Amino acid sequence: MAQSTTTTVVPGRVATTVLGLALAALMLLGVLFLLQENGLLLPAGAASYLHEATHDARHALGVPCH
Repeated sequence: MAQSTTTTVVPGRVATTVLGLALAALMLLGVLFLLQENGLLLPAGAASYLHEATHDARHALGVPCH
């Protein structure tokens, strides 16, 4: 006779996984804004302001932006 196994979902683990994925997505969006945002997601004026605000950080990380 075959044994029956059951899998239980622990609510805390699901919430932690979802939170981790959400934070990872937010981190990747932050990296995009810091390194490459030149009008892809923001209007030109806001992208220009963001570019100038992160300009020195880009060069410190070795990312060319000109």
